[in-house]
Amino acid sequence: MRGDATEPETEAFLAHRNLLFTVAYEMLGSAADAEDVLQETWLQWVKADRGQVRDQRAFLVRITTRQALNRLRTIKRNRETYVGSWLPEPLLTVPDVAEDVELAESVSMALMLVLETLSPTERAVFVLREVFDVDYDEIAAAVGKSSAAVRQIAHRARRHVDARRPRQTASSNEGRAVLESFQRAVETGDPQALLKVLAPQVVLISDGGGIKHAALRPVTGAERVARMFAGGMGKLDGTITTEPTVVNGNPALLVRLDGKIDGVMAIGVEDGRITGLYYVRNPEKLSHVTSATPLTLH
Repeated sequence: MRGDATEPETEAFLAHRNLLFTVAYEMLGSAADAEDVLQETWLQWVKADRGQVRDQRAFLVRITTRQALNRLRTIKRNRETYVGSWLPEPLLTVPDVAEDVELAESVSMALMLVLETLSPTERAVFVLREVFDVDYDEIAAAVGKSSAAVRQIAHRARRHVDARRPRQTASSNEGRAVLESFQRAVETGDPQALLKVLAPQVVLISDGGGIKHAALRPVTGAERVARMFAGGMGKLDGTITTEPTVVNGNPALLVRLDGKIDGVMAIGVEDGRITGLYYVRNPEKLSHVTSATPLTLH
């Protein structure tokens, strides 16, 4: 076992680091866990026999997938006892992510929540095949299944996700315009203005993690959600300000209470109205909303 990495080994790992992080994050929904997986991947990479590695990218993706799959099985059990609704850890992303429609959809709160309903193996196969276009043989090596089994899993997972994913993805310009209208409505507490920007069957999911106040179950319907914002935001003890931002490649509001970050509210948009609101207040999930996290599919 070698404890020190050579410069070429380090350069090779860093060249693929953003890709590996994106793979791990999409599998886990947690930046903190994804970072841990990358550390484990690095340790495996340093110990590997370089002479046996024909494709460095494929090799690193395979290690990352195995490590993430092991971790996913553990954290999936832990999430069963999570207080209230669970949302992915939000990531502040650079504008390029929002312009990449495929990447923005793959890390959106809406799709990440759909991925939570898959089994760990189904999620790994779906992410590698549908998001990163990894071939079946390579996925089979990563998840420890035959290629034939992986094809069946991929088909099943795709059918499951397609039945639950949003109908369409709004353009970044449309998303920004809707966010501006929503921000004005929230800041004024005007229920009528909120009703104009919310789709009739909008769903609000809030995540306080048992640390901050949040609705324990999803709130459905424009009138109920509008009432919560019209009355609920005013109940926070302090001065509330909101700032437009881009989280997980999609429009969001950074919410501050007396100047300190209190939460992040991401939105999903269809036909010019908000269909999904994802409000993360759990302070343990807000460490990646002040500086951008680079993500990539390549």
